[in-house]
This record gives sequence, structure tokens and C-alpha cells, in this order.
Amino acid sequence: MAITLHDKFEKQIETVFTTDSLIKGRLSDKFSFAGVKTIKVMTPQTVPMVDYTRSGANRYGTPTEMQDIVQEMTLTQDKSFSMTIDKGNNADQNGLKSAGRMLKLQIKERAIPAMDKYCFEQLAHKAGTVAANSAKLTKDTVMDRIQLATQLMDDAEVPQEGRTLFVSNETFTLIKKAGIDLKTENTAENAFVKGQVGEIDGMKVVKVPAGRWVSNLNFLIVYKNAAIAPVKLNDTKLHQDPPGISGNLLEGRQYYDCFVLAAKCMGVYAEVNTNAGGVVLAAPTVSEAGDITAADGATAVYTTDGSDPRYSMTAKTGLSIAANSGDVMKVYQYKDGAFPSAVVTVTHA
Repeated sequence: MAITLHDKFEKQIETVFTTDSLIKGRLSDKFSFAGVKTIKVMTPQTVPMVDYTRSGANRYGTPTEMQDIVQEMTLTQDKSFSMTIDKGNNADQNGLKSAGRMLKLQIKERAIPAMDKYCFEQLAHKAGTVAANSAKLTKDTVMDRIQLATQLMDDAEVPQEGRTLFVSNETFTLIKKAGIDLKTENTAENAFVKGQVGEIDGMKVVKVPAGRWVSNLNFLIVYKNAAIAPVKLNDTKLHQDPPGISGNLLEGRQYYDCFVLAAKCMGVYAEVNTNAGGVVLAAPTVSEAGDITAADGATAVYTTDGSDPRYSMTAKTGLSIAANSGDVMKVYQYKDGAFPSAVVTVTHA
């Protein structure tokens, strides 16, 4: 006689490994998008110091009206999800799929990682400095490269307090192999939950998993007030037995973006591994007459008012610049699948 064995589901469910947001709380929160989709940030432009003249009408120099540069930031990321938990299916599964628990699970496994990944991509591609490293990073060179980045930021007078060093798992391994002691007495235990694994030169070191990291990026240094990641909507809804559904309907929406601030762009440094396939575009060629030679498939962006074309609302695209003699032309180029070029500056003839 056959013996029939019964199956059952355990009351405990298994979920994939997740971590909290690695970006939240590490960027500036000084700007508000309340009631608007776009904000404009004005940066007044100071004038050079000159020698004081002890005679004449303009002893302090020729008066120059203070100009300003405006950066426009518009929210673009409007993401959502919708899923159902059928009452019959849940009953047949011994009620394992509690709607509240499944809603939290969706946020941890999908919403938070997607937002982090987008923010890291924006920071890396909009960084004030995007450095190409053609030599493979090793345990013998990793600290030299990080020190080079901090030196550049120091020379740009970026405050040392408030910097975070984001690293890939591969770069973190090289740092450990180099014998660098990352642990400090000031590193709180709960910091490790958010990815912080110690400090280097006063910078918090945050290890980012591959799913949220940017391909071919070795490391990213971000000064807190150099970028913002506003979240305008972080909305979830749980509907019980809505029309047409016997069970629960779970819905959520995230409305957010990430911006590097033009005035503080030198507070964001990205190093790209070009040895493994990463591409950093070279700066375009610009003649004194305003003719631009860009890479195949790349878009050239320029300004003629002295503002940085990577962030300025006056930036234009094209290969021919209409400018007056003496105008300062600033140009860079970008292309899908590559990191953008540095900015080249040429004075129109």
C-alpha cells in the first residue's frame, strides 16, 4: 500500500538580502521642491582683486556690475509599482503574504536600490572631476589615487569635513589588501547597516554593492553640500478588496532626482576604470572662430556667458558657436555609454 506524504509551507518566509539606502542622509537637504517641479539656484559672480590706485577717479578700479549664473534643476524620476495579493491564493498559502510586510519588502528590494543606483549614476556623470585611470587599480596604487583625488579637492578648497568615499567591492578589497585600517572609534555600530565600513582621512567609507554601483567606476568622493537628492513623493497605498480584486492591491510611487550643484561641483570626484572598458570622452576641439569638433555620436554643449555648460540653464547644443569677439566659450561633450568629457575653455577671436 502506498504512503502519501503531505507538504506544507512554513509560516516564516524567506526574502533576498537587502540594505537600507546608501545615499539618504549623505547629501545636502537645503533646497526644497515643495509645490514645484523645477527650482533655479543663483550663484553671484565675484570680481578679481586689483591694485588700489592713489590718484584718479576710480581708485578702487573700474566698477563692474555683479553678474550671476543660474542653474535649473527639474525632477525627472517618477517611478511606481502595483501588485496584488489574491485573497484565495493567500489563504491557500496559510496567510504568509501579509500585505503590510509585502509592501515593506517591495520598498526594500526594489524601490530603494533603484533610487540609489540612479543617484550614483548622476553623481558619477555630473561630477566636477571625472578622472580616467588607464592603469588597472591595484593594492599598491589605490591609496595614491584616492590621495590624488583628495589633494585636488583640497586645492579647490572643498571642506574636508562632510566628505564620503563611496567604493565598489573590488576597490574596497584593494584597500584592505593595502593594509589600511579603516576602523575608528568614532564609527558607530549602526553606521555599518548603511554601508559605512570605516574612515580614511576623515572621510566616511561606504561600500556599495554591484547592483547599485556604476559600471567601470573605481570610487566616488562626494562632499555633502555639493549635491542634493530630493524626494518629493514617497507614497505607498494598501487597498483592501478594491473593485475588481478579491484581496489586496499594493501600490507605490517615488518622485525624486539627484543633482550636482554647479557652484560646488568640485566637491564631487569620480574615478573611472578605462582599463576594463570604461570610456571617458576627451574634451572636444574648439576653434577661436567657434567651430566644435566632437566625437562620433557625441553631443557638444556650450555656453558663452562664462557659466559651466554641464550645469548652466543657458547651455546650448551644436557644433558652431555664435559668439562675439572676446566672449569666453566653454564646451564639453557627452554620449550614451560613456562618461562625459572635461570642459574646454576658448576665447572667441
